[in-house]
Amino acid sequence: MKLNKQSNTVPVVLIRHAQSQWNRENRFTGWADPSLTDAGVAEGKQAGDCLHRLGYRFDAAYSSVLQRARMTLDILLGSLGQLELPQQRDWRLNERHYGILQGLDKAEATARVGEEQVWRWRRGYLDRAGALSRTDKTHPIYDPRYAAIDPAVLPDVENLAETRARVVSFWQEMIVPHIRRGERLLISAHGNTLRALIMELAGMSVAEVEGFEIPTATPILYQFEQEEARPLHWRYLENCMEQVRSA
Repeated sequence: MKLNKQSNTVPVVLIRHAQSQWNRENRFTGWADPSLTDAGVAEGKQAGDCLHRLGYRFDAAYSSVLQRARMTLDILLGSLGQLELPQQRDWRLNERHYGILQGLDKAEATARVGEEQVWRWRRGYLDRAGALSRTDKTHPIYDPRYAAIDPAVLPDVENLAETRARVVSFWQEMIVPHIRRGERLLISAHGNTLRALIMELAGMSVAEVEGFEIPTATPILYQFEQEEARPLHWRYLENCMEQVRSA
């Protein structure tokens, strides 16, 4: 899809990664790094085929550091014939850090503490679980992928408000300049980072974002006014996805 010079709008396509192994197992994932399932690979291919059908082309692409988002982005770009496109990975696009919940089966957590508490941990704006100890070797301070990041800013646990702060920082620093240059972007991230980002861009209330859930591997088209990078409107590309699935 080409930049509409007449209306001076710029498209950005956002996508939550396709199904991961821990999605299938119903676990809290956060910054843990499971791969896509075979079903997830198929989901990603359908999303890529959808974008191809609609004629999308991109000038730059971003993903989180986590492989489920990176793999989804690679699948999309492969479907578009744009594997050579410059890709950047940014930890600020990572999923919300779930602290000590990471790896825990959600059904098991519900049996322990009740459905309401699990819902608050998953969807609440200010709620957070227990922090991961900095002596725990699964903490991101021990992961070489984050070696260049100040350990003080790497999270032990996060709520959605804290996730929003880092993803908005990423957006302002990395994405706004692209939009002002009229460049089309593809961003592969996670359910909570995209919830937090759309909350910021669309002016959602806390109540609205707490009831907002983003499906896996369904492209979101967000249109921006170019000069000020002002968000205009967004929608899922659901009709195209339905056509791909039924083809």
